[in-house]
Amino acid sequence: MALADLRGQAVRKTPEEMARHLATFRLDLRFSAGVWFLSPPASRFHERYGPELDIPARLEVAAGLADHGLAAVEAHYPNEVNEENLDLWRSFARETGIRLLTIVPLLFHGRQFEFGSLSSPIERDRREAIDLARRAFALNREFDTDFAVVWPGIDGYENPFGIDLAAMRARFTDGLAEAMDAVPGVRVAFEPKPYEPRGRILFGTTPEGVLLGRLVEARLAVPENRRLLSEGHALCAMNPEVGHALMAGEDLPYAFSWPLSEGRLAHLHLNSQPLGNFDQDLNVGVVSPEQLEAMLYVLKMHGYRGHFGIDINPERMPAETALRVSMDAVRAANDRIEDLDHEAVLFAANHPERARGWLEAYLVRMRARHPERLSPLPPPTR
Repeated sequence: MALADLRGQAVRKTPEEMARHLATFRLDLRFSAGVWFLSPPASRFHERYGPELDIPARLEVAAGLADHGLAAVEAHYPNEVNEENLDLWRSFARETGIRLLTIVPLLFHGRQFEFGSLSSPIERDRREAIDLARRAFALNREFDTDFAVVWPGIDGYENPFGIDLAAMRARFTDGLAEAMDAVPGVRVAFEPKPYEPRGRILFGTTPEGVLLGRLVEARLAVPENRRLLSEGHALCAMNPEVGHALMAGEDLPYAFSWPLSEGRLAHLHLNSQPLGNFDQDLNVGVVSPEQLEAMLYVLKMHGYRGHFGIDINPERMPAETALRVSMDAVRAANDRIEDLDHEAVLFAANHPERARGWLEAYLVRMRARHPERLSPLPPPTR
């Protein structure tokens, strides 16, 4: 597996260097989508609103989106990709040009993980989780994916009383490092979420994901992994999701700046999410489009070159429709930030005492259909 070089994300720039970078660097909007939502989803509240699609049928849906910009798909092991259907996935990639971007170990679904997977206090179940992660990482290496997403959805608690929380975190960290050392050279992209399905999930916020990366990498021991770390590559990187960050009350540009500042942003999941609500996975841009714009601008500032993952739950429209809407929402937001006067934006951000209110007024006009109807906006005093 050839690691994508994320080190450039962490390079600090002077305001002058940043202005030159923003004028020349453009985000490459290559999209990925989870194969899990290409079939009408199940819910504990209602029946499926359409027939469940098997994996070949879901891949047929994905193939129809190649011309609209879908470049890659994501899948879980062993329920969506496994040793029995590898030829199906290989032929799909060969015939469509759509890559298998990541194979995600299904560490949150099986009944054996009722009390946690990598963090479980039941050693038999924890060993099974480590082995599942190891097998998934091996398939990532075989398919030459970009990374293996790890989401600890079942690793957490409801009642914290009496739990040795430090030991729980150590079990998770040690288990992840053990699985990574068993298949060296495979990058992990950790995905935080603060709650649901557990009352609290371990390493649930974006900064905690950065901390996990440091903890795991400190435990990696095999020579190949140590060599990559010595060269400055992140091996325990991140795949933050917009909805999960908003569930935690995070500000998107600030949150995403954490992994970017350490060269750890391997991938990201886009959707939209009402604040203080359950994980809705709405289409991109439905809620808080200004947060999407600010997040894309931070990605541009740090030179992000990865895919843009769409992770949605389109209950009341076809998945292909929802994907087209979401990809177009990202394109439209990116067009808006590309049209900005980057030098003026940076000046206002770096000299707030000389540009009071200017940036807010400027963004209002850049989002307006008829800015000529608004009051004139003089440039900031330079």
